[in-house]
Amino acid sequence: MKIAVLTSGILPVPAVQGGAVENLVDFYMEYNDIHRLHDITVYSISDNAIRTHPALTSDVNHYVYIDTNRFMSKIKKRILHLINKNREYYHYTIEYYLYRAMKSIAVQYYDMIIIENRPGYALRLKGKTNARIVLHLHNDMLNDETAKNKDIYNSLSRIICVSDYIAGRVNTIKQDKENAAGKSPYKTTTVHNGIDVSAFSPVTANSLGRKRLGLQAEDFVLVFSGRINKEKGISELVDAMLSLKEYKNIKLIVLGCSFYGNETAGNTFIDSLKEKAKLIKDNIIFTGFIPYRNIPSYLSLADVAVIPSTWNDPFPTTVLEAQAVGLPIITTNRGGIPEEITSDNAIILDCDIDFSKRITDAIISLYNDRTKMQNMRTASLHRSKTFTKERYAADFFKAIQQ
Repeated sequence: MKIAVLTSGILPVPAVQGGAVENLVDFYMEYNDIHRLHDITVYSISDNAIRTHPALTSDVNHYVYIDTNRFMSKIKKRILHLINKNREYYHYTIEYYLYRAMKSIAVQYYDMIIIENRPGYALRLKGKTNARIVLHLHNDMLNDETAKNKDIYNSLSRIICVSDYIAGRVNTIKQDKENAAGKSPYKTTTVHNGIDVSAFSPVTANSLGRKRLGLQAEDFVLVFSGRINKEKGISELVDAMLSLKEYKNIKLIVLGCSFYGNETAGNTFIDSLKEKAKLIKDNIIFTGFIPYRNIPSYLSLADVAVIPSTWNDPFPTTVLEAQAVGLPIITTNRGGIPEEITSDNAIILDCDIDFSKRITDAIISLYNDRTKMQNMRTASLHRSKTFTKERYAADFFKAIQQ
C-alpha cells in the first residue's frame, strides 16, 4: 500500500526531540524499512537536527517536512487563523501544519492515511480523499463527550487504540445497530505499545554508578520517571517519603520535568513539591530533564520503580521501561496500566483517600522482603518480552490491513 502518516504537528519525526507518539512512529517506520511492507510518507514539522538522520536514507520510507516557525510561516499561520478561526478544531499552529500537509496529499495518491493521535484531522480529510483513514489513538481524545464525535467516528475506517481502556472510551460513542451479517459496528482494535527492550535491558543499560548522585551501595532506591504533574501521583509519593523519613537509607530519584525538555524553574507545581520535600532533602533527588537515551542508566540505579498515576493513564511507556530494566513496580489500577503488568511483577494500588499510606505500605513491604523483590524482578524481565518494538510494529501493520 501507499500510505501517508499525519503526525501530531507539535514534535518532529524522527523523534529527535523525544515524544512517546513520535518514538512509536519511528518504531513502525524502522520495521517497515527492514521488512519493506509498504511505501510510507510521513508528514512532519521540520527540525534542523533531522537533516543528517539515517532514517532519511530509506527507499521505502519518505519524509515531507513542514516549517511552522519561519517568519513567513508565522505570517501565513496568522492569516489562516483569521480566515478559519471559527472552523479550527486545534490550535492554529497545528491547523497550519495540517493545511500544508493536505495540500501535498491532494496531489498524491494514497491508499491509506494514518492519523497519529489527532481525531479532529478526520473532519478536514472527509470528502477530500478516497484513501481509507485510520486513527492511531494514544490518548482519551475520542469518546461520547468529544466535540463532533459521531462525524469523526464515521469518517474513519479503523481506530487503532493503545489499550483496551482507550478502545472502551471510543466505544462510548453511540453505535449503529449490527449490520445484516451480524458483525459488530465497532471500528476499534487494540495494539499495545512497545519499546526498545534491548536498550533498557539490565545487560546493556550502563549504570552511572550510585555515587554520581550521592547514593550509597546499601541504599534502598526508588525511582519515579515521567512528566512531573499532579495526575502522575508524584505529590502522593513525596508524602509517602515524608512518612518514611526515619528510614534514612530509603531514597527517591525523580526523573523528568513538566514537559519534554522544558526547564522546571518557575513551575509552581514542581516548586511546591520541592518545598514539601525540604524536610527530607537528603532522601529525594530531582534530576530535572534527562534525555531519553540516558533514562536506562538512571533506572538501573534503582531497586524499585514507583509509577503512582492517579489519572486514567492510557498506556504509559514508563511502566514498560521499568519492566525491561527488571524492576519491581508499585503502580495503580488506572487506565491502561493493568494491561501492562501482572500481580507477579507489580503491586497494584487503589487511588483512594488512603493512597499515600498505600504507597508507604507497598514500599515497606518490599523493603522488608528481598526474596519477594527478586521474584518480582524476574517476573518483570519475563513480562517485558511481551512489549518489544518489533511485536508492536508487526501488530500495528496487521491492524491497518484488517
